[in-house]
Amino acid sequence: MWKLFIFPPVLVLNYFFSSSLWLQEHDIETPHGVLHVTMRGVPKGNRPIILTYHDIGLNHKSCFNTLFNYEDMQEITQHFAVVHVDAPGQQEGAPPFPSGYRYPTMDELAEMLPSVLTQLKVNSVIGIGVGAGAYILTRFALNNPSLVEGLVLINVDPCAEGWIDWAASKVSISTSSMTRIFIIYEKRKFCLLKTVLELIQTYRLHIAQDINQDNLALFCGSYQYRRDLEIERPIVGLNEDTVNTLTCPALLVVGDTSPAVEAVVECNSRLNPTKTTLLKMADCGGLPQVVQPGKLAEAFKYFVQGMGYSNSQCPRVVYRLIPV
Repeated sequence: MWKLFIFPPVLVLNYFFSSSLWLQEHDIETPHGVLHVTMRGVPKGNRPIILTYHDIGLNHKSCFNTLFNYEDMQEITQHFAVVHVDAPGQQEGAPPFPSGYRYPTMDELAEMLPSVLTQLKVNSVIGIGVGAGAYILTRFALNNPSLVEGLVLINVDPCAEGWIDWAASKVSISTSSMTRIFIIYEKRKFCLLKTVLELIQTYRLHIAQDINQDNLALFCGSYQYRRDLEIERPIVGLNEDTVNTLTCPALLVVGDTSPAVEAVVECNSRLNPTKTTLLKMADCGGLPQVVQPGKLAEAFKYFVQGMGYSNSQCPRVVYRLIPV
């Protein structure tokens, strides 16, 4: 005979509101326009939240759903609230911007993030960014070091130019040309591995059908004209207090066949080696969070543990069937 053991109502409510299934969407006013964010779970005590920012041609769902739906990652996010940021006009169902609208620069996109933290009453974050999102989070951390406890930067490019800039400069920015650019761009990310051909098709359809092409062109233009991050590796005992660099722990991630390898290695060479780890993932192209979410989740687990956050500090509340 089995009997359902039910926890007290307070514990049940506590579990429900701390669950990663609890979602809230917000449109947050910032100095440079409205930013759409999705919050998953609620902040846990004094812990930072996990803040994500996607790459060009994607939004938070297409960029991060595979990773955050992975079982091992869900175990981690039981102990951290997650806030997904969509760049202006890149979220699902985003309306077109009015004629004459000036899209925020990359610096301005980074300047929008403190307003998000203030509105959500968050004190600090662990950032996870991909491509353009990694650049934005790095700029945010450079400007607001007290708000960022750690960064996971996938395909980060600290320089003022990249492959997408070259592509955009060769083709006039129109709706049809933007679709062609990003289909090629996503193919390069996957490097045409046979095992991910279905993923290539999925992202091709997403770029062509699910994203407002005019809005995408504006986001691409903002990334195209970004400035160099101007970060510099500190020298112990010489310029540690004056050099422009990240002060938080950073995990740089890139696939071994990704077109971003050189850019990520360059970024690694500019950061403090005592606080920076470079992870080059084998048999992986430019979207490791999609192609190998298990390996990335494991790396992220060790990263947050290295920052002093242990999952055992926040035991999960579960329902159980107890034999009687």
